[in-house]
Amino acid sequence: MTMNEKKADIVITDDHKLFRKGVRALLEDFDFTGEIYEAGNGLELLELLRNTIPLPEVILLDIQMPVMDGIEAHKRIRKEFPHLKVLILTMEDDEQFMLHLIAEGVNGYLLKNSEPEELEEAIGKLLKNDFYFPPDMSHLVLKGAIKRNFSLKSLPDFTQKEMEILEYICKEFTAPEIAEKLEISVRTVEGYRSKLLDKTGSKNIAGLVVYALKNNLVFLK
Repeated sequence: MTMNEKKADIVITDDHKLFRKGVRALLEDFDFTGEIYEAGNGLELLELLRNTIPLPEVILLDIQMPVMDGIEAHKRIRKEFPHLKVLILTMEDDEQFMLHLIAEGVNGYLLKNSEPEELEEAIGKLLKNDFYFPPDMSHLVLKGAIKRNFSLKSLPDFTQKEMEILEYICKEFTAPEIAEKLEISVRTVEGYRSKLLDKTGSKNIAGLVVYALKNNLVFLK
């Protein structure tokens, strides 16, 4: 798989030093990794971000930590650094909890017992597409949608072009790739993407993808 060529600075946030060192060793072997930072809890992470120039692009964030947990840290990150990409690393296998975090603005999640290759894929896709979900994510979303009986009545009206672009986004096409497919400018694609975020009330592309799946707007294989 071809990774994004741009080097990305990454923060590992976890209260277990051995886990951080293990992830650092993996990151050092990835072609796209730039500087690597570490934080032991949410408070340390926020202090690091406030004092690091340039800002790291990616935050690997544990949920359960002392002093300040990942959930509170993410809330503060979204207020102070809304454009940072946050990937939750967790042992939590609760699909509804994960969907809740995505609705709150995280860019994706990865279980801590995943294979090392999946961490590389996750960060690579995060850099390319602004989101990453495990392979079975679409099934979890659909199952959750059925359980909670999402209604289609309140859906906004989408134009044909918006629906076309939404499908490409969900299939992990980048803005330049969509622009080439539809023979329009990248700026036009970005404009449609902003409209889709506004119409759906999604906080980022990850939330937009979940919205599309749970409301049966897009069907993935």
